[in-house]
Amino acid sequence: MAAAARATAFLRHYLVAVQFFTRLPVTGSLGAWVGFSPGMLRASAAHFPGVGWLVGIAACAAFAVVSLVLPETTFTPLAAAVAATACTVWITGAFHEDGLADLADGLGGSADRQRALEIMKDSRIGSFGATALVLTVLAKVALLAVLATDSPAAAPAALLAAHVVSRFWPLLVIKTLAHIGDAAGSKSKPLADAISRGALIAGAAWCIVPLAVAALALGVAFVAAGFLASALAFLWMHRLLARRLQGFTGDGLGATQQACELAFYFGAACALGAA
Repeated sequence: MAAAARATAFLRHYLVAVQFFTRLPVTGSLGAWVGFSPGMLRASAAHFPGVGWLVGIAACAAFAVVSLVLPETTFTPLAAAVAATACTVWITGAFHEDGLADLADGLGGSADRQRALEIMKDSRIGSFGATALVLTVLAKVALLAVLATDSPAAAPAALLAAHVVSRFWPLLVIKTLAHIGDAAGSKSKPLADAISRGALIAGAAWCIVPLAVAALALGVAFVAAGFLASALAFLWMHRLLARRLQGFTGDGLGATQQACELAFYFGAACALGAA
C-alpha cells in the first residue's frame, strides 16, 4: 500500500509539472484527479527535468520525421532542426522563450533594478527581447544542424539531454536565490517557498538516463562538453540574476533554461569538432 501511495503521488506531481510547463492537456477527469495547489506545485519541482523528457522526445520525433521524408540534401538537417525547435515551442507554449524575452527587455532596458522589474512585467516585447529571441532560436537551429551534419545520432542525443539537463539548473536558482517577483501575481511564487534536497536529488536523477544514452551513442567527451557548457551557462545566469536583480523571477527561470539548453548544444558541437 505504501508503494502504491508513493507511485500515485509521483504520478500526480509529475502531471502537475506537465500541466504547468506545457500545453499538453491535463484536464477533465484527469485534471480533477491530479488536483492543483501551491503545495502540489512545490512538490512537482522535482519533476521539471522530467518534463524535459516529453519535450525532448517530441523534438527528436519531429527531427526524425522531417529527416526521413525530405530528400538527402545539404539543407535537410537545417529543416529538421527548424521542425524540432518549432515542436518544442508549440509544446511549451513558448513559456521559457517568453521569460527570456522579458528578462532581456528588463535588463537591457534599464540599469536600475526596480525599473528593470517593471519592464519585465510589461507583456509587450521590446527590441532587446526580440533580439534575444531571434538570436537564440537561430543559434539553436544552426547548432542542431551542425550536430546532425556531423553525426545522424548527435542531434537527437543532444536534444533529449539538453532539454532535460537545462530544466535542472533552474532548480538550483530557486534553491540559492530569493524570489523577488510580485507575490500576488507571480506564477513561480509557490516554487520559491521551499525546494528540498530530495527534490534536487530527484531532479538530478531524471538527467541520468539521457546523459548515459548520449554517452553511449556519441562518447563521454560529447556529454561532458555539453554538460560543462550548460553548467557554465547556469553559473553566468546565476551571477547575472544575483548582481542585477538580487534574486530571481519566473522570467529569470525561463531565461536560465534557454541559456543552458543552447549552451549544451554548443558544447556538444565543440566536442564533435575537436574529435
